[in-house]
Amino acid sequence: MDGTLTHAIHDFDAIRVELGLPVGKPILESMAELPENEAIDIRHKLDRLEYAIAEEATAQPGAVELLEQLQARGAKLGILTRNGKGIAHATLDACGLRDYFDDESVVSRDCCTPKPDGEGVSLLMDRWQCDKAHSIMVGDFLFDLQAGRNAGVTTVHLDVEGEFAWPEMSDVCVTSLTELIDRIS
Repeated sequence: MDGTLTHAIHDFDAIRVELGLPVGKPILESMAELPENEAIDIRHKLDRLEYAIAEEATAQPGAVELLEQLQARGAKLGILTRNGKGIAHATLDACGLRDYFDDESVVSRDCCTPKPDGEGVSLLMDRWQCDKAHSIMVGDFLFDLQAGRNAGVTTVHLDVEGEFAWPEMSDVCVTSLTELIDRIS
């Protein structure tokens, strides 16, 4: 979702500093190492920060067109995010994209082990009763691609800068959602 369907606006280093977590280490993994009483307070702070970021979210160019085209083809659409589910909904609301995703198709850190684990991708495939050969994970970051690989599905790397840092994790690389639309047309 963030950085794929929406513009990437998270400053993860600033979030780590705000939360008092180590710079350069993933936020959720750092929180998991804390004693539970400390983790609870940091979780609440993280939620507040993420809700504030969600309010500022804007859709990537081509997001609506891509979702419309996929829906018209009968594709099942899901969100797999390291955000909380409420934050995911707030982000989708801010972007005008919420109507494309039913509640069961938004899978968050509240529902399963977060990306890069493939559990969320597998959970969506189970809910939709579809197989790996007909499933695709689109994402802008390594964890997205790893989650797709871990679940055994095709991965699409969206990198608006065109740097494609993880070619070994990517089956398809695109620089925009519009390019992805062209590829599936």
